[in-house]
Amino acid sequence: MQTAPGGSAVGPRRRFASWASRLALVASLALLAVLSGVALGEFFGWPFLAAPLQDLLTNRLGRRVQLAGGPTFSVRFVGRVRLQAAQVEIAAPDWSAAPHLLLARDVELELRWADLWQARRGQRLRIHRLHASALDAHLERRADGQASWSFAADAAPVRRVPLPLPVIGSLQTGTLQLHYHDLPLALKVQGQLSRVADPTPAAAAPAAWQLQATGSLRQFPLQIDLRATSQWTPAAGDLAAAPIGLTVKASVGRARLEFNGSVVDLPHDAGLAGRFSLQGPSLAAVGDPVGVTLPTTAAFRSRGALVKQGSTWNVRVDDATIGASHLNGAFVYEAGRSSPLLSGRLGGSRLSLSDLGPVVGTTAVVAGVVAQPTASATRRPGRVLPDRRFDLAALRAMDANVLIDIGSVDLNTTRLEPLRPLRGHLQLTGGVLSLSALDARSAQGQLTGQVGLDGRSAIALWNADLRWQGLRLEDWIHQARAQGAPPWVSGRLSGRASVRGQGRSTAEILASLKGDARTELHGGAVSHLAIEAAGLDLAETLGRMITGDAALQVTCAVADLVADRGVWRTRVVVLDSADSTVWIEGSLSLASEALDLRVVVSPKDLSPLTLRTPLRVRGSLAQPVVSIDKSRLGRKLAAAILLGLLNPLAALIPLVDSGDVTAAGRGGADCRSLMQARVARRVAR
Repeated sequence: MQTAPGGSAVGPRRRFASWASRLALVASLALLAVLSGVALGEFFGWPFLAAPLQDLLTNRLGRRVQLAGGPTFSVRFVGRVRLQAAQVEIAAPDWSAAPHLLLARDVELELRWADLWQARRGQRLRIHRLHASALDAHLERRADGQASWSFAADAAPVRRVPLPLPVIGSLQTGTLQLHYHDLPLALKVQGQLSRVADPTPAAAAPAAWQLQATGSLRQFPLQIDLRATSQWTPAAGDLAAAPIGLTVKASVGRARLEFNGSVVDLPHDAGLAGRFSLQGPSLAAVGDPVGVTLPTTAAFRSRGALVKQGSTWNVRVDDATIGASHLNGAFVYEAGRSSPLLSGRLGGSRLSLSDLGPVVGTTAVVAGVVAQPTASATRRPGRVLPDRRFDLAALRAMDANVLIDIGSVDLNTTRLEPLRPLRGHLQLTGGVLSLSALDARSAQGQLTGQVGLDGRSAIALWNADLRWQGLRLEDWIHQARAQGAPPWVSGRLSGRASVRGQGRSTAEILASLKGDARTELHGGAVSHLAIEAAGLDLAETLGRMITGDAALQVTCAVADLVADRGVWRTRVVVLDSADSTVWIEGSLSLASEALDLRVVVSPKDLSPLTLRTPLRVRGSLAQPVVSIDKSRLGRKLAAAILLGLLNPLAALIPLVDSGDVTAAGRGGADCRSLMQARVARRVAR
């Protein structure tokens, strides 16, 4: 054993150094081999990794993934992950009959390692770039909400956590064939998305896309012509974060929509903002396809602005023209609730009830032309009350909370003054519709109260509690008279009605009405000519026609009615004046639409020539028949004829009416006592 000066051994050190140098050489050669292998793999694109990578993605997504191998396949890992393949196919879920979820040809896919690391920690996967010559996508969503694009993060059958849809930074494709079927929305669409060539290409020019699609929405035919312009640039980050200019022309059923605005965050809950125009033959034509309960109306068109954030829609309607009506409003529609909610404000300068006529089966008058009722607004032969069935299921489909403030409401007749204004609070909760805080003004009078419709069961329950006061009849009722002639009737009308009913249509509810109504006339006057004509006072009528009509002051006028099973009966209907007292008695059936009324005039003065006898109003609402009491009139005429045989002047004796002051006075006293009792009850409250 050799030793160095001082006695130290050098053999073991040399052998250790020799082994270390050899080990370093082997490590260097191995590292060189690895680097060379990586370099060669990166150069050739790791073609042998097609099958392992395919299996890895299949296990990760819980869905069969196929990558086309061969010379066109390559994957590189240095710097970022870059994949090229002639074809990539992701299978549809087992419950779907679609041929695949996604089929892409000539694929170039690029992922950043930082994005992969964040996805590994549970964040949404971000694809930096995806280019393909063609894409074919079949997207489906079942009735339970499960979507075909929701993948499984864990392949174990016990627990499968859905993976969110990835975010794509740059997307470029020649054509995209899209097939979308959404059972919860009842939406089925098939179309093609293609890129629009730019005649003046530039490096930072926005990409323009066009989608032409057809399909159906809630069984209504659907056509879409969409143009999207992306403002994305490589420096802008992800494609999802960049706004997309959007122009849409679409038709759903008979409704037409145009939209010009932008959309952001398209892969998630897309946000929308822009202006729109909408038109169609009825508001229901728009509401039915999207599941919003809107009334059947005359033809309409509207324009405004909308903003969508998540499942909440904010809509401002600048102008909505429905027939002759002009409305506006601002609304919020929250679709993400268990029961969607529509809230907001409805206003406008004018609403004509004729434009809402099909709601209750009335006719609409547009530009002087009377439109026929729709088939759904049917009436029974010989009847005037509409028998259209209510769509009670639609009432239960959503909730509503809308304030109403309309400048003028036309009551669908030229004989009545419009309401100016009309205010109220419309609420719809769980199938119960109510219009409360009702406040309408007309002819210096006011109408208040509330109306409700309970549609929770198969038969609707309806109730109304209405009050009116100070309504000037001479202003409210348009009364065509010769110049200088007084109104047929004038004065201030006050009263109230409280009724309830049930049924599946307007006619059924009216046929079941139960309740009462009462109205009074204060400071009124009636046409003297009309009173004498109603009493068949020939002499007085002729005299008034010669000398001119005059206003006859009304000392008392009361109508007190009661309804039971749709039949309105008179408890008291009396009008008392200085000349006569007029009584009306009988019934009006809203079940059979039959009339049976009797009008009796009790004069307070002497009339030399009268056929005074009760008037009868019979028949139906569609064809009322006015007649006189033929037996009483026959007796008068027979007596006149017999006396005329003795002396012609004696024939006038049966036609002389001395008046029944006692009966007339009793009627006037009864009328005044009813009004005084009414005032006493009002003071007590």
